Amino acid sequence: MERVSKMVSEKPVVIFSKSSCCMSLTISSLLSDFGVHPMVYELDKMPRGREVEQVLMELGCSPTVPAVFIGGKFVGGASEVMSLHLRRSLKPMLKSAGALWV
Repeated sequence: MERVSKMVSEKPVVIFSKSSCCMSLTISSLLSDFGVHPMVYELDKMPRGREVEQVLMELGCSPTVPAVFIGGKFVGGASEVMSLHLRRSLKPMLKSAGALWV
């Protein structure tokens, strides 16, 4: 848990992903289109990725990827991020976290 907390606090936007997850790529692309450069951790390529995935499950991430953190806080997966975007709440959240300046 401590390791994940440290990882999500180091950058304004953090995505936990797997290299084979198309929804993770979709969320990363959406954020990139805004000009945000998220830190992406691919669990299937990390030495202790399974441990991180277990912590994500304990935090309520289901499915475990993509797991999006903005400003150190768990936002949710692809559905939650897309919902925020459609409600026009995502950009203000990104600005507040310091991930977006425009």
